[in-house]
Amino acid sequence: MTGPVGPVGVAVVGCGTISHQYLANLVSFPGVRVVACADLDPGRAREVAERYGVPVAATVPEAISHPGVELVVNLTIPSAHAEVAMAAVGAGRHVYNEKPFTADRESGAALVEAAASAGVLLGSAPDTFLGAGMQTAARIVAEGGIGTPLSALTLLQGPGPESWHPSPEFLFQPGGGPLFDMGPYYLTALTTLFGPARRVAAVARRARDERVVGSGPRAGTRFPVEVPTHVTALLEFAAGQAATMVFTFDSPLRRAGFVEITGTEATMRVPDPNTFGGEVRLRRAEDEEWRPVPTEGTEAGRGLGVLDMAQAIREGRPHRATGELGLHVLDTMIAVAESAERAAFVEVTGDCPVPEPLPRGWDPATIRFG
Repeated sequence: MTGPVGPVGVAVVGCGTISHQYLANLVSFPGVRVVACADLDPGRAREVAERYGVPVAATVPEAISHPGVELVVNLTIPSAHAEVAMAAVGAGRHVYNEKPFTADRESGAALVEAAASAGVLLGSAPDTFLGAGMQTAARIVAEGGIGTPLSALTLLQGPGPESWHPSPEFLFQPGGGPLFDMGPYYLTALTTLFGPARRVAAVARRARDERVVGSGPRAGTRFPVEVPTHVTALLEFAAGQAATMVFTFDSPLRRAGFVEITGTEATMRVPDPNTFGGEVRLRRAEDEEWRPVPTEGTEAGRGLGVLDMAQAIREGRPHRATGELGLHVLDTMIAVAESAERAAFVEVTGDCPVPEPLPRGWDPATIRFG
């Protein structure tokens, strides 16, 4: 008996700011077909559906149960990730969650178990590691280009997203802050290079108790800050590597995307893990300057993980941006937060598979089914 053929039907649930980055790509990929858009605000769902030529604007339950939907792309706020994903899994749909995977370990583990029991695939952002920059870096590490990997140094700093985001409050509530908002990009990058983390130590601070919306119709509105806005973490990985990581929304100086991997033979500068392209550079002990390395792969942007899932659904193979990877990154971030609270090392007990590299020449524009 053969399974479904043709593009995989997708429902996008949550039509906020990030949905535009996803939809601009998803509607262009021949391997998927966006069937429905849904949001708690029906007007916003209609507006987004019309903008991207999506045939159905629906409520969340209607989108999940739509007969043409096989895969739900869950772009709701972090506190709703588990509830929406569980409903989709319960309806027999595959699910791809925006980051962070869920708001807590318990709901994340329950979601992974439910998906396995239902026989559906579960995915998680970020999928930036599938872009040309990180794929090139991963191949260099796998092929011994820096020798044995030893350590990593990452840095994300700036004044915070309230300066540009029209509704930034959720980014300063539990499940937000620089650790949970931006940490998934950096931790996913390191996990795909080193494998799972095993223990962490951290300190955390909050510079201000209130922030101000800086753009949009609500500019000038004050709102409370409920989470740390500066986190410094030390991670030890199961394979022996160590990483020092800084995440802060308290700096007037903007510096993002700094990732250096040190090996026994060379140091590698990795592109910004919040992007899909960028330059990879190597420097050996005898080098006086950094040497650029040509990147190979796609820079199509957000939605690559969804497309890889769609291909896995049609081909009956594992996908790469897995729920297990998302859960491990979540577990690591929670361990970092707990370490800062306890002023002690915290163990990371979860595990995850390291994703296989994409095939050379993998091109979203050429992936079709049937």
